[in-house]
Amino acid sequence: MIESLWLVMAAFVLDLLVGDPRWMPHPVRGMGWLAARLEALLRPSPLPLRLSGTLAALLVVGLSAVAAWALVAVAGAVHPLAGKAVSVAIMYSCFATRDLADHALAVLGPLSAGDLEAARTRVSWMVGRDTESLDAAGVALAATESVAENTVDGVTGPLFYALLLGPVGAVAYKAASTLDSSFGYRNEKYLEFGWASARFDDLLNLLPARLTVPAIAFAALPLKLRFFDIFRAVGQGARLHESPNAGYPEAAFAGALGVSFGGARSYGGVPDQAPVLGVRKGECGAVTLRSAVGLMRLTAAVFLVAGVLTAAACSFLP
Repeated sequence: MIESLWLVMAAFVLDLLVGDPRWMPHPVRGMGWLAARLEALLRPSPLPLRLSGTLAALLVVGLSAVAAWALVAVAGAVHPLAGKAVSVAIMYSCFATRDLADHALAVLGPLSAGDLEAARTRVSWMVGRDTESLDAAGVALAATESVAENTVDGVTGPLFYALLLGPVGAVAYKAASTLDSSFGYRNEKYLEFGWASARFDDLLNLLPARLTVPAIAFAALPLKLRFFDIFRAVGQGARLHESPNAGYPEAAFAGALGVSFGGARSYGGVPDQAPVLGVRKGECGAVTLRSAVGLMRLTAAVFLVAGVLTAAACSFLP
């Protein structure tokens, strides 16, 4: 148990140091490719759409997990150190702390310099909403919300399952997250086919999303952010979010940063009104975005340390 915890920590540090270079092959791309191939194969089948989508989800998650287990097993059969190295590499590829920070800082640069066009372009790489007409506050809001939401999807979620189940757990989680990004849309095309993908992602994030809130709170203390507003914001607004999980980290970030999330936005030209999260009416700006990146990074460290200490303590129980 203790040895496996060191492997998770090594993978976390490797992610902080290396991030996600675009030239490096990434398992998420393979998962996305597999999901697309299975959709092309199963959607025209005589099976009901919900059933064919469920089968696609099970296959993507199952095959991804089996592939991770097989890679570790084969490498370990060659040499125990090789098995450990492959375990670290697999878990590292599932963590996105550095990549999330890099994307947010790529928006922060032009936003701070007043280059609104470049900031709009770069925030469009992070969010699905329309960004062409966003003002500076709208760009900062979109990027800050993305950092908050993805603190679970890209950071604490894969950490939770890596601590619990090692590389197989991290990969299974990442596969479910990729499926949700591929099929989990509430539109005519994916309402039935993507039902299982969306539900499975919701289920896997149930605990990590809620456990991330106290991690955000403890991370907020040394950063001198609004500790008590975190719990007020979560209590008042987390359940207003259309996602059963995303409202928790988003409300917590809004409370910590002293701003409001949500409000009017549009997707593909269709207006949408997101619930307002937060207990203060502060407006996002470049300073807010910078603080959000720092809060995300420290939240990741707090979550990892808490997880390691909990797992280590459990290993000594009779």
